[in-house]
Amino acid sequence: MAASSATLHEPADVLGTAVIDRHRATVSIQEELEAIDWYDQRATGSTDSELRAVLEHNRDDEKEHAAMALEWLRRHDPAFDEQLRKYLFTEGSIIAKSPDEPGGGDDGGDGGDNGGSGSLGIGSLRSEVTR
Repeated sequence: MAASSATLHEPADVLGTAVIDRHRATVSIQEELEAIDWYDQRATGSTDSELRAVLEHNRDDEKEHAAMALEWLRRHDPAFDEQLRKYLFTEGSIIAKSPDEPGGGDDGGDGGDNGGSGSLGIGSLRSEVTR
């Protein structure tokens, strides 16, 4: 990641502690994702199976760290929470869920327990009729 992302872009006294803490979490997530990528490349490129296993173990530890920081950020940013709930752990096209796509956006789900996809199944019925 670019070093400029690790620094504040506005004076700390203007931002307040909540924004600064979210920034800390964001930068930590960036660093964890970068470490995951580095370990993954090194493990894949390693010709020694024991070293590969160590690097894969380290990579997977970084995934835990990234997930924990992401969950903290989700809990402290309602708009981010909304987007994560919309896109994560769903099936089908990710792009189709976007309101920027034709026919995308709100699929009528209320975020309740409907199998985790956010869909009432209407879309699958429509696709059968139009075939």
